Amino acid sequence: MNRTDAVHSQAADPSGAPVALPLRRSLALSFAEKYALLLLALAGSMVLGRLLTPAQTGVYSVAAVLAGLAQVLRDFGVGQYLMQEKDLAAAKLRAALGVSVASAWTLGLLVLLAAAPLAAFYKEPSLRPVLQLLVLNFLMVPFTSVTVALLRREMRFAAILAVNAAAACAQLACSVWLAWLGWGSLSLACGAAAGGGAALLASVALRPSGLPWLPHWRGAGTVLRFGGYAAGGGLIDEAGVAAPDLIVGKLIGVAGAGIYGKAQSVINLFNQAITSAVSPVAFALYAAQARAGQDARGAYLKTISCMTALAWPFFTCLALMALPVVRLLYGDQWDAAVPLIQVMCAAAGLYSMFSMARYLFLAGGHVRAQARLDAMSVPVRIAAVLLAASFGLDYVAWGVLAGALGRSWFTWRCLARQAALPLAPQWAAVARSAALAGLTALGPLAARLALPPGPFQLLAAGAGGVLLWVSGVLWLEHELAAELRRLRGLLAGRRWRFRKVN
Repeated sequence: MNRTDAVHSQAADPSGAPVALPLRRSLALSFAEKYALLLLALAGSMVLGRLLTPAQTGVYSVAAVLAGLAQVLRDFGVGQYLMQEKDLAAAKLRAALGVSVASAWTLGLLVLLAAAPLAAFYKEPSLRPVLQLLVLNFLMVPFTSVTVALLRREMRFAAILAVNAAAACAQLACSVWLAWLGWGSLSLACGAAAGGGAALLASVALRPSGLPWLPHWRGAGTVLRFGGYAAGGGLIDEAGVAAPDLIVGKLIGVAGAGIYGKAQSVINLFNQAITSAVSPVAFALYAAQARAGQDARGAYLKTISCMTALAWPFFTCLALMALPVVRLLYGDQWDAAVPLIQVMCAAAGLYSMFSMARYLFLAGGHVRAQARLDAMSVPVRIAAVLLAASFGLDYVAWGVLAGALGRSWFTWRCLARQAALPLAPQWAAVARSAALAGLTALGPLAARLALPPGPFQLLAAGAGGVLLWVSGVLWLEHELAAELRRLRGLLAGRRWRFRKVN
């Protein structure tokens, strides 16, 4: 029995017991990957935040957002198709690769042609070469993305860690070196291209043995039918994510876009550390259960319970400590990002309750429902941000919050219809997380009231918050309490063995 079959047989056990160890290993590897990448990203941000001006950072932010909109379509839902397809024959793999290559290369050409008009639209000539450099990733990414999707389907998260770590190291080294030499926003674009090249080389070395080398169009119709809805929904969702950067860049200026981008990067610390580690494992688990004919709602409710137990305390504490966090990471030239962060923490915390719903829908084959959800919620976000931007940069954060409220409401309605999950069991799953957030916030609140802003205040807030969080998880008997006790037992056992050996 090969590795894929082993994963499928474990997930198919109705008792759920055999899933626990593979699931824990997968989560551990996924967290190891994301924390390694987060540390690299933080190191790079701290250096680049001091080497580049807000305007230079803003140029790249706008370019990356514009290219990111096309990046959503370049995969054309191929990765999601590979995750949920029950029978992946070689012909389907070749068709998936063919769709991915054709889509990515076509979009890369369009971005290349649009670079000059977009630079003129934003009245920023330096935007043109940055966009042209980002096109290089469109040529390389299809081969990497198909490989990574198959590795994720097989839960080979150690291999994914190697691919992403190679990309992050190459991107960081290239970006910092060129920024030090004075390349400005071009240093970030060159870094992105270097990261894409490193990821391609690593994925070739680690590719699954059954993955064909050459694409083919036979059978592409099935991929296109699924991918049309997946890519359409993904594009709409990405438009909602990108809207604030683009609107701020146009109405307020690239310096304002740089400040908003830094605020968003602080908010994204949670996504990089937690959500991006949990989501691929949750998607793989939901998909495996759906392929085995099981009900994934229990796993989903446990997931949102654990997610909010991490997200709500994190964003509450971040809102209280926004000023020292920004100064530690980027320096005082970015203080204008602090009021944006404080409001956007509320938006991110609210939506964390529904952040895994997308993967539940896609794993169950409800790709059309997800596309409709995106089509309803994104216009609300864009309209709210567009209206808010007319009053100034600080109000953009309130527009983001209004958009999060709208999206959460639409997602709740969709969960009730598609997954038969009304609000009551969801609230029951997260009730203890709300109490945990209030308890954890007492540490940072005391530090803010008693100490002046600075590293010592941040250290005291972090230490107090962590102690209160651990105590709260155990006291409230949260879903995570069993995992904390298991971790304590493992550490105690290793300490006993170490003493015995010595």
